[in-house]
Amino acid sequence: MKNCPRTVPLNLLVQFVGGGTPAKSQPEYFRGNIPWVTPKDMKEGEIWTAQDKITPEAVKDSAARLIPENCVLLVVRSGVLKHSLPVAINRVTVAINQDLKALLCSPEILPEYLFHYLRASAPRILDSVRGTTADNISVDILRSCAVPLPPLDQQRRIAAILDKADSLRAKRRAAIAKLDSLAQSIFLDMFGDPVTNSKGWPDSGALGGVSDIVSGITKGRPLPIGPVREVSYLAVSNVQDQALNLSVIKTIVASEGEISRYRLCQRDLLLTEGGDPDKLGRGALWDGSISDCIHQNHVFRVRVSDPAINPTYLSWLVASRRGKTYFLRSAKQTTGIASINMTQLKGFPVLFPPIVLQQDFEKIVTKVNAESERSKNSLRVLDALFASLQHRAFQGDLESSALTAANV
Repeated sequence: MKNCPRTVPLNLLVQFVGGGTPAKSQPEYFRGNIPWVTPKDMKEGEIWTAQDKITPEAVKDSAARLIPENCVLLVVRSGVLKHSLPVAINRVTVAINQDLKALLCSPEILPEYLFHYLRASAPRILDSVRGTTADNISVDILRSCAVPLPPLDQQRRIAAILDKADSLRAKRRAAIAKLDSLAQSIFLDMFGDPVTNSKGWPDSGALGGVSDIVSGITKGRPLPIGPVREVSYLAVSNVQDQALNLSVIKTIVASEGEISRYRLCQRDLLLTEGGDPDKLGRGALWDGSISDCIHQNHVFRVRVSDPAINPTYLSWLVASRRGKTYFLRSAKQTTGIASINMTQLKGFPVLFPPIVLQQDFEKIVTKVNAESERSKNSLRVLDALFASLQHRAFQGDLESSALTAANV
Protein backbone atom coordinates (compact mmCIF):
# COMPACT_ATOMS: atom_id res chain seq x y z
CA MET A 1 0.00 0.00 0.00
CA LYS A 2 1.67 3.19 -1.26
CA ASN A 3 0.07 6.22 0.34
CA CYS A 4 2.51 9.07 0.78
CA PRO A 5 1.33 11.21 3.70
CA ARG A 6 1.39 14.98 3.68
CA THR A 7 4.48 16.57 5.19
CA VAL A 8 4.48 19.28 7.83
CA PRO A 9 7.43 21.37 9.07
CA LEU A 10 8.55 20.13 12.47
CA ASN A 11 8.22 23.64 13.84
CA LEU A 12 4.42 23.42 13.41
CA LEU A 13 4.20 20.08 15.24
CA VAL A 14 6.32 20.63 18.33
CA GLN A 15 7.45 23.24 20.77
CA PHE A 16 11.23 23.44 21.21
CA VAL A 17 12.33 23.82 24.82
CA GLY A 18 15.94 24.33 25.86
CA GLY A 19 17.71 23.63 29.11
CA GLY A 20 20.47 24.87 31.34
CA THR A 21 22.94 24.05 34.08
CA PRO A 22 22.42 25.10 37.69
CA ALA A 23 25.37 26.85 39.30
CA LYS A 24 28.02 24.27 40.13
CA SER A 25 29.14 26.59 42.91
CA GLN A 26 25.92 25.66 44.73
CA PRO A 27 26.35 21.94 45.48
CA GLU A 28 23.02 21.86 47.29
CA TYR A 29 21.32 22.29 43.89
CA PHE A 30 22.48 18.75 43.00
CA ARG A 31 20.96 17.03 46.03
CA GLY A 32 17.40 16.81 44.79
CA ASN A 33 15.27 14.17 43.07
CA ILE A 34 14.56 15.75 39.67
CA PRO A 35 16.48 13.84 36.96
CA TRP A 36 18.73 16.32 35.16
CA VAL A 37 19.38 14.81 31.73
CA THR A 38 22.63 15.49 29.86
CA PRO A 39 24.14 13.77 26.78
CA LYS A 40 25.72 11.09 28.99
CA ASP A 41 22.20 9.87 29.87
CA MET A 42 21.04 9.66 26.25
CA LYS A 43 22.04 6.07 25.52
CA GLU A 44 18.65 4.39 25.57
CA GLY A 45 15.36 4.94 23.80
CA GLU A 46 13.55 5.80 27.03
CA ILE A 47 14.66 8.00 29.91
CA TRP A 48 13.49 7.05 33.39
CA THR A 49 16.21 8.66 35.46
CA ALA A 50 19.57 10.47 35.12
CA GLN A 51 23.00 10.27 36.69
CA ASP A 52 22.53 13.72 38.23
CA LYS A 53 19.48 14.98 40.08
CA ILE A 54 18.65 18.55 41.01
CA THR A 55 16.27 20.40 43.32
CA PRO A 56 13.25 22.59 42.49
CA GLU A 57 15.35 25.56 43.62
CA ALA A 58 17.97 24.66 41.03
CA VAL A 59 15.31 24.75 38.31
CA LYS A 60 13.97 28.06 39.59
CA ASP A 61 17.40 29.70 39.75
CA SER A 62 18.75 28.53 36.37
CA ALA A 63 17.85 28.07 32.71
CA ALA A 64 16.92 24.45 33.43
CA ARG A 65 13.20 23.87 32.93
CA LEU A 66 10.91 21.04 33.91
CA ILE A 67 10.05 18.88 30.91
CA PRO A 68 6.78 16.95 31.23
CA GLU A 69 6.81 13.22 30.61
CA ASN A 70 6.52 11.78 27.11
CA CYS A 71 8.47 14.44 25.25
CA VAL A 72 11.15 13.71 22.67
CA LEU A 73 14.64 14.63 23.86
CA LEU A 74 17.35 15.32 21.31
CA VAL A 75 21.07 16.03 21.74
CA VAL A 76 21.92 19.15 19.74
CA ARG A 77 25.41 19.93 21.05
CA SER A 78 28.01 17.27 21.84
CA GLY A 79 31.01 15.51 20.39
CA VAL A 80 28.89 12.36 20.02
CA LEU A 81 27.19 14.03 17.05
CA LYS A 82 30.19 13.06 14.95
CA HIS A 83 28.95 9.47 15.11
CA SER A 84 25.29 9.32 16.14
CA LEU A 85 22.15 11.28 16.92
CA PRO A 86 20.97 10.44 20.46
CA VAL A 87 17.17 10.58 20.69
CA ALA A 88 14.98 9.46 23.60
CA ILE A 89 11.55 9.83 25.17
CA ASN A 90 11.42 10.86 28.80
CA ARG A 91 8.89 8.68 30.62
CA VAL A 92 9.10 10.83 33.77
CA THR A 93 9.30 14.56 34.39
CA VAL A 94 12.91 15.72 33.95
CA ALA A 95 15.07 18.77 33.52
CA ILE A 96 17.68 19.01 30.74
CA ASN A 97 20.95 20.83 30.24
CA GLN A 98 21.80 23.22 27.43
CA ASP A 99 23.14 20.46 25.17
CA LEU A 100 19.64 19.05 24.67
CA LYS A 101 16.35 20.22 23.27
CA ALA A 102 13.00 18.89 24.37
CA LEU A 103 10.33 18.58 21.69
CA LEU A 104 6.86 18.95 23.20
CA CYS A 105 4.49 17.30 20.76
CA SER A 106 1.20 18.81 19.66
CA PRO A 107 -1.91 16.59 19.52
CA GLU A 108 -1.20 16.00 15.82
CA ILE A 109 1.90 13.87 16.34
CA LEU A 110 2.73 11.02 18.70
CA PRO A 111 6.06 11.20 20.57
CA GLU A 112 6.79 7.56 19.66
CA TYR A 113 6.27 8.28 15.96
CA LEU A 114 8.45 11.41 16.09
CA PHE A 115 11.14 9.47 17.96
CA HIS A 116 11.38 6.93 15.13
CA TYR A 117 11.21 9.62 12.46
CA LEU A 118 14.18 11.47 13.98
CA ARG A 119 16.18 8.25 14.28
CA ALA A 120 15.46 7.39 10.65
CA SER A 121 16.44 10.93 9.61
CA ALA A 122 19.69 10.90 11.59
CA PRO A 123 22.07 10.73 8.57
CA ARG A 124 20.42 13.74 6.94
CA ILE A 125 20.23 15.70 10.19
CA LEU A 126 23.85 14.97 11.05
CA ASP A 127 24.89 16.49 7.74
CA SER A 128 24.04 19.81 9.38
CA VAL A 129 26.48 19.24 12.23
CA ARG A 130 29.21 21.84 12.14
CA GLY A 131 32.37 21.73 14.18
CA THR A 132 32.92 24.65 16.51
CA THR A 133 34.16 24.43 20.09
CA ALA A 134 31.46 21.76 20.43
CA ASP A 135 29.67 20.05 17.56
CA ASN A 136 26.09 21.18 17.28
CA ILE A 137 22.95 20.78 15.19
CA SER A 138 21.30 23.84 13.74
CA VAL A 139 17.92 24.17 15.43
CA ASP A 140 16.73 26.19 12.44
CA ILE A 141 17.35 23.15 10.25
CA LEU A 142 15.44 20.97 12.71
CA ARG A 143 12.52 23.38 12.70
CA SER A 144 12.26 23.19 8.91
CA CYS A 145 12.37 19.36 8.71
CA ALA A 146 9.44 18.14 6.64
CA VAL A 147 7.81 15.41 8.73
CA PRO A 148 5.50 12.90 7.00
CA LEU A 149 2.25 13.15 8.96
CA PRO A 150 -0.22 10.28 8.51
CA PRO A 151 -3.32 10.01 10.73
CA LEU A 152 -2.72 9.19 14.40
CA ASP A 153 -3.81 5.58 14.07
CA GLN A 154 -1.23 5.01 11.33
CA GLN A 155 1.42 6.81 13.40
CA ARG A 156 0.62 4.47 16.29
CA ARG A 157 0.87 1.41 14.04
CA ILE A 158 4.18 2.53 12.50
CA ALA A 159 5.67 3.19 15.93
CA ALA A 160 4.51 -0.22 17.19
CA ILE A 161 6.07 -2.05 14.23
CA LEU A 162 9.37 -0.22 14.58
CA ASP A 163 9.35 -0.73 18.35
CA LYS A 164 8.95 -4.46 17.87
CA ALA A 165 11.71 -4.72 15.29
CA ASP A 166 14.01 -2.56 17.43
CA SER A 167 13.27 -4.70 20.48
CA LEU A 168 14.38 -7.79 18.60
CA ARG A 169 17.64 -6.05 17.72
CA ALA A 170 18.20 -5.04 21.34
CA LYS A 171 17.65 -8.61 22.53
CA ARG A 172 20.13 -9.90 19.97
CA ARG A 173 22.74 -7.34 21.03
CA ALA A 174 22.20 -8.31 24.67
CA ALA A 175 22.70 -11.98 23.78
CA ILE A 176 25.97 -11.17 22.00
CA ALA A 177 27.18 -9.17 25.01
CA LYS A 178 26.38 -12.09 27.32
CA LEU A 179 28.32 -14.48 25.10
CA ASP A 180 31.31 -12.13 25.15
CA SER A 181 31.24 -11.92 28.94
CA LEU A 182 30.71 -15.70 29.17
CA ALA A 183 34.07 -16.41 27.54
CA GLN A 184 35.77 -14.01 29.93
CA SER A 185 34.08 -15.67 32.92
CA ILE A 186 35.14 -19.12 31.71
CA PHE A 187 38.76 -17.96 31.37
CA LEU A 188 38.79 -16.64 34.96
CA ASP A 189 37.05 -19.75 36.27
CA MET A 190 39.50 -22.12 34.60
CA PHE A 191 42.73 -20.20 35.14
CA GLY A 192 42.03 -17.90 38.08
CA ASP A 193 43.03 -14.26 38.43
CA PRO A 194 45.87 -13.82 35.91
CA VAL A 195 47.28 -10.78 37.73
CA THR A 196 47.81 -12.51 41.08
CA ASN A 197 48.14 -16.00 39.56
CA SER A 198 45.65 -17.17 42.17
CA LYS A 199 45.95 -20.82 41.07
CA GLY A 200 49.71 -20.85 41.31
CA TRP A 201 50.60 -21.83 37.74
CA PRO A 202 54.30 -21.98 36.81
CA ASP A 203 55.39 -18.51 35.72
CA SER A 204 59.12 -18.69 35.04
CA GLY A 205 58.90 -18.19 31.26
CA ALA A 206 58.44 -15.11 29.07
CA LEU A 207 56.67 -14.63 25.75
CA GLY A 208 59.94 -14.43 23.84
CA GLY A 209 60.86 -17.90 25.07
CA VAL A 210 57.70 -19.63 23.85
CA SER A 211 57.17 -17.91 20.51
CA ASP A 212 58.76 -16.32 17.48
CA ILE A 213 57.95 -12.59 17.44
CA VAL A 214 58.32 -10.47 14.31
CA SER A 215 57.56 -6.84 13.58
CA GLY A 216 55.99 -6.24 10.18
CA ILE A 217 56.79 -4.54 6.91
CA THR A 218 57.32 -0.79 6.76
CA LYS A 219 55.23 1.23 4.36
CA GLY A 220 57.27 3.70 2.30
CA ARG A 221 60.53 1.75 2.67
CA PRO A 222 62.91 1.57 -0.34
CA LEU A 223 61.83 -1.32 -2.54
CA PRO A 224 64.23 -4.25 -2.70
CA ILE A 225 66.02 -5.06 -5.93
CA GLY A 226 64.33 -7.78 -7.96
CA PRO A 227 60.78 -8.94 -8.67
CA VAL A 228 57.97 -7.60 -6.49
CA ARG A 229 54.22 -8.13 -6.36
CA GLU A 230 51.18 -6.68 -4.63
CA VAL A 231 49.85 -8.49 -1.56
CA SER A 232 47.33 -7.79 1.20
CA TYR A 233 48.62 -6.48 4.49
CA LEU A 234 47.08 -5.87 7.89
CA ALA A 235 47.18 -2.46 9.57
CA VAL A 236 46.49 -1.57 13.20
CA SER A 237 42.85 -0.84 12.35
CA ASN A 238 42.37 -4.47 11.29
CA VAL A 239 43.43 -5.82 14.68
CA GLN A 240 40.80 -5.32 17.35
CA ASP A 241 40.50 -6.69 20.88
CA GLN A 242 39.89 -10.45 20.40
CA ALA A 243 38.53 -9.79 16.91
CA LEU A 244 39.63 -9.03 13.36
CA ASN A 245 38.08 -6.26 11.29
CA LEU A 246 38.67 -7.22 7.67
CA SER A 247 36.13 -4.87 6.11
CA VAL A 248 38.95 -2.78 4.59
CA ILE A 249 42.18 -4.53 3.59
CA LYS A 250 45.04 -2.51 2.14
CA THR A 251 47.70 -3.80 -0.22
CA ILE A 252 51.44 -3.23 -0.50
CA VAL A 253 54.14 -4.10 -3.03
CA ALA A 254 56.72 -6.52 -1.59
CA SER A 255 59.42 -8.93 -2.73
CA GLU A 256 59.09 -12.69 -2.45
CA GLY A 257 61.62 -12.63 0.37
CA GLU A 258 59.55 -10.09 2.33
CA ILE A 259 56.34 -11.99 1.68
CA SER A 260 57.93 -15.19 2.92
CA ARG A 261 59.23 -13.47 6.04
CA TYR A 262 56.03 -11.66 6.97
CA ARG A 263 53.39 -14.11 5.64
CA LEU A 264 50.78 -14.83 8.32
CA CYS A 265 49.81 -18.37 9.28
CA GLN A 266 46.54 -19.41 10.84
CA ARG A 267 46.60 -19.07 14.65
CA ASP A 268 49.36 -16.45 14.62
CA LEU A 269 48.67 -13.95 17.41
CA LEU A 270 48.61 -10.36 16.13
CA LEU A 271 49.31 -7.61 18.67
CA THR A 272 49.29 -3.85 18.11
CA GLU A 273 52.30 -1.77 19.00
CA GLY A 274 50.21 0.97 20.58
CA GLY A 275 48.85 4.42 19.89
CA ASP A 276 46.17 5.30 22.41
CA PRO A 277 46.90 3.59 25.76
CA ASP A 278 43.86 1.33 25.31
CA LYS A 279 45.40 -0.10 22.11
CA LEU A 280 48.48 -1.45 23.89
CA GLY A 281 48.72 -5.19 23.37
CA ARG A 282 45.34 -5.28 21.65
CA GLY A 283 45.22 -8.40 19.59
CA ALA A 284 43.54 -11.35 17.96
CA LEU A 285 44.40 -14.67 16.33
CA TRP A 286 44.79 -14.66 12.55
CA ASP A 287 42.04 -16.75 10.95
CA GLY A 288 43.84 -17.51 7.69
CA SER A 289 40.99 -16.11 5.61
CA ILE A 290 43.33 -14.25 3.22
CA SER A 291 46.18 -16.09 1.54
CA ASP A 292 49.56 -14.38 1.18
CA CYS A 293 48.63 -11.76 3.77
CA ILE A 294 51.42 -9.91 5.60
CA HIS A 295 51.39 -7.28 8.36
CA GLN A 296 52.69 -3.76 8.84
CA ASN A 297 55.45 -2.76 11.25
CA HIS A 298 53.03 -1.43 13.89
CA VAL A 299 51.59 -4.94 14.28
CA PHE A 300 53.62 -7.68 15.95
CA ARG A 301 53.20 -11.29 14.85
CA VAL A 302 53.56 -13.81 17.66
CA ARG A 303 53.91 -17.42 16.45
CA VAL A 304 53.83 -19.97 19.28
CA SER A 305 56.75 -22.42 19.19
CA ASP A 306 56.44 -24.11 22.59
CA PRO A 307 54.05 -27.12 22.76
CA ALA A 308 53.30 -26.15 26.37
CA ILE A 309 51.36 -23.08 25.18
CA ASN A 310 48.09 -23.03 23.24
CA PRO A 311 47.65 -19.97 20.96
CA THR A 312 44.01 -19.40 21.96
CA TYR A 313 44.89 -19.49 25.65
CA LEU A 314 47.83 -17.16 25.00
CA SER A 315 45.64 -14.63 23.19
CA TRP A 316 43.29 -14.48 26.18
CA LEU A 317 46.16 -14.27 28.65
CA VAL A 318 47.70 -11.33 26.77
CA ALA A 319 44.28 -9.64 26.55
CA SER A 320 43.61 -10.14 30.27
CA ARG A 321 44.32 -7.66 33.04
CA ARG A 322 47.72 -9.30 33.35
CA GLY A 323 48.55 -8.16 29.83
CA LYS A 324 46.99 -4.71 30.15
CA THR A 325 48.81 -4.08 33.44
CA TYR A 326 52.17 -5.26 32.09
CA PHE A 327 51.98 -3.25 28.87
CA LEU A 328 50.86 -0.03 30.56
CA ARG A 329 53.66 -0.37 33.10
CA SER A 330 56.29 -1.11 30.44
CA ALA A 331 55.18 1.22 27.65
CA LYS A 332 56.78 4.44 26.58
CA GLN A 333 54.14 7.17 26.93
CA THR A 334 54.12 10.71 25.58
CA THR A 335 51.11 13.05 25.46
CA GLY A 336 48.45 10.35 25.46
CA ILE A 337 50.36 8.09 23.06
CA ALA A 338 51.79 4.81 24.33
CA SER A 339 53.82 2.13 22.58
CA ILE A 340 55.70 -1.08 23.32
CA ASN A 341 58.82 -2.36 21.64
CA MET A 342 60.01 -5.84 20.76
CA THR A 343 62.06 -6.22 23.93
CA GLN A 344 59.11 -5.33 26.16
CA LEU A 345 56.81 -7.68 24.28
CA LYS A 346 59.27 -10.56 24.54
CA GLY A 347 59.48 -9.96 28.28
CA PHE A 348 55.76 -10.48 28.93
CA PRO A 349 55.52 -13.03 31.79
CA VAL A 350 53.56 -16.09 30.70
CA LEU A 351 51.59 -18.41 33.00
CA PHE A 352 51.80 -22.14 32.23
CA PRO A 353 48.63 -24.07 33.16
CA PRO A 354 48.49 -27.72 32.01
CA ILE A 355 48.24 -27.87 28.21
CA VAL A 356 45.17 -30.12 28.45
CA LEU A 357 43.37 -27.37 30.38
CA GLN A 358 44.40 -24.82 27.76
CA GLN A 359 43.08 -27.08 25.01
CA ASP A 360 39.79 -27.57 26.85
CA PHE A 361 39.47 -23.79 27.07
CA GLU A 362 40.03 -23.48 23.32
CA LYS A 363 37.24 -25.99 22.62
CA ILE A 364 34.82 -24.05 24.81
CA VAL A 365 35.78 -20.69 23.31
CA THR A 366 35.37 -22.10 19.80
CA LYS A 367 31.78 -23.10 20.60
CA VAL A 368 31.04 -19.74 22.23
CA ASN A 369 32.50 -17.86 19.25
CA ALA A 370 30.44 -19.95 16.81
CA GLU A 371 27.25 -19.11 18.70
CA SER A 372 28.28 -15.46 18.88
CA GLU A 373 28.87 -15.38 15.12
CA ARG A 374 25.42 -16.88 14.51
CA SER A 375 23.92 -14.17 16.71
CA LYS A 376 25.87 -11.47 14.87
CA ASN A 377 24.64 -12.79 11.52
CA SER A 378 21.10 -12.72 12.86
CA LEU A 379 21.63 -9.16 14.08
CA ARG A 380 22.81 -8.12 10.63
CA VAL A 381 19.59 -9.50 9.16
CA LEU A 382 17.54 -7.66 11.79
CA ASP A 383 19.45 -4.43 11.16
CA ALA A 384 18.71 -4.68 7.44
CA LEU A 385 15.05 -5.40 8.15
CA PHE A 386 14.82 -2.46 10.54
CA ALA A 387 16.40 -0.09 7.99
CA SER A 388 13.93 -1.31 5.35
CA LEU A 389 10.98 -0.84 7.72
CA GLN A 390 12.15 2.66 8.60
CA HIS A 391 12.40 3.65 4.95
CA ARG A 392 9.03 2.21 4.05
CA ALA A 393 7.32 3.63 7.13
CA PHE A 394 8.10 7.23 6.24
CA GLN A 395 7.43 6.75 2.53
CA GLY A 396 3.85 5.61 3.16
CA ASP A 397 4.66 2.09 1.96
CA LEU A 398 4.46 -0.01 5.12
CA GLU A 399 2.24 -2.98 4.35
CA SER A 400 0.37 -4.90 7.01
CA SER A 401 2.72 -7.83 6.42
CA ALA A 402 5.57 -5.79 7.92
CA LEU A 403 4.55 -6.66 11.44
CA THR A 404 4.82 -10.35 10.56
CA ALA A 405 8.22 -9.74 8.97
CA ALA A 406 9.41 -8.06 12.16
CA ASN A 407 9.04 -11.38 13.96
CA VAL A 408 12.00 -13.01 12.13
